[in-house]
Amino acid sequence: MNPVDVPVTEARAQFADLVNRVAYTGEPVILKRRGRVMAALVSPEDLELLEQVKAGRLDVTQIGSAVPEEQSGISRPQSQPMRIAAEYRPGGPQRPGFGR
Repeated sequence: MNPVDVPVTEARAQFADLVNRVAYTGEPVILKRRGRVMAALVSPEDLELLEQVKAGRLDVTQIGSAVPEEQSGISRPQSQPMRIAAEYRPGGPQRPGFGR
């Protein structure tokens, strides 16, 4: 996945959309000011991996090798269908403003 570069001023206006993009696609977003990287939005899985590397619990020379998920401690998101939080009830109670 390729990271997306976004100026900090633009990120302020699009913050919720950028967070959703990272959450649902796992694609990192790099925040820049005057062409310089200031921060990044990453998925929880990427954050966990970075924390393990930083704490010395993960050997970066082994990244990319076939390590079972149970041993790596990193959980991969499962793609699940989105659910709708509403349902249609024909003939339900009449509500004001919905004129039937």
